[in-house]
Amino acid sequence: MKAHRLPNGVFWDRVLAWRLERHHLAQRVPPSRLVRVVGEICGLHAQLMSSAELSLWARIDGLERDAVNDALWERRTLVKLWAMRGTLHLLPSAELGLWLSALGTYTNRGMTGHPEIDALTDAVGRALDDRVLTRDELALAVEQLTGEPSLGEFVRFSWGSYLKPASFRGRLCSAPSEDGRVRFTTPAAWVHGDIETHDSLEALREVTRRFLAAYAPLTGRDLALWWGGSSPARGARMLEALGEEAVELDVEGERGWVLARDLRKLASAEPSRTARLLPAFDPWVVGASRQAAALLRGRHRNRVYRPQGWISPVLLVNGRMAGVWRHERRGKRLRVELEPFGRLPAWALAELEAEAERLAAFLGGELELRR
Repeated sequence: MKAHRLPNGVFWDRVLAWRLERHHLAQRVPPSRLVRVVGEICGLHAQLMSSAELSLWARIDGLERDAVNDALWERRTLVKLWAMRGTLHLLPSAELGLWLSALGTYTNRGMTGHPEIDALTDAVGRALDDRVLTRDELALAVEQLTGEPSLGEFVRFSWGSYLKPASFRGRLCSAPSEDGRVRFTTPAAWVHGDIETHDSLEALREVTRRFLAAYAPLTGRDLALWWGGSSPARGARMLEALGEEAVELDVEGERGWVLARDLRKLASAEPSRTARLLPAFDPWVVGASRQAAALLRGRHRNRVYRPQGWISPVLLVNGRMAGVWRHERRGKRLRVELEPFGRLPAWALAELEAEAERLAAFLGGELELRR
């Protein structure tokens, strides 16, 4: 398909302004929209719950410290489970059926052709039916149901790798920890109301639409990397499945796909001065195109996308990853260190310092700022 270029031209400053709006980073939204924000940015990476909380802190004005825990464990409007890329995510409970239907299309990560994994997944679902179990309790229940001690050892495996297929198939999700012990249950038992089922291919198309609606323009490689680390061909097929809903756009010589319905808003987005502190594993960074120099210059890539899948906290300035940062509590003080990749304008430094003050108020402690 021929790449499109709108009459007025599309430049990265407008693209990034549009994306900042979609991520609620240009202007924060009220706490009442917490669950909606999670859905609009396609879930929160939750390997570190503190990072998930700070991702919402960056987007929501007046967020309370216990707001995420309340939504997840008390009101159950969020659910925690292994999802994209086999990593833990928070997703809106009301939309869980859509995501599970799409995740059911996974053909890698032990999803097909492994009788032991099929047996384990079935046993996990039966063991957790209307129950909440720790990992050890689940392992024992699986052993009793199957008569196979080896399957119990799979459950005990520390990284949870063998439990991920059960999560993808809707047989397992997280329950509140107890005395520091991780616990599990089933989504059907945990989520209030019924979990709606969807045609798996249509669910995958809808997930693709949602990702484009928040992260475009992107390539098939970008989409595949976010969805599951699969080959670029998988991402290309996901885009192709949208047909004429998606078009390829030229942005200052770089090509990427965008929803046709978003072209006009993208081209007319008005840039504004925005600087934010984004935590480790923030969705903006996880879903960003790794090829677009406008988002992050190649020479700095290794400082953001680090070994073993670690993704650093970043200084986001007008949508560009302009540095990294860290925070550390020292007694009653909260030390925040900013490490820009180069010279930042005075307005950006002032706004980042204000963000650090805001962070200290959120986490508690007297700010000690270093840059």
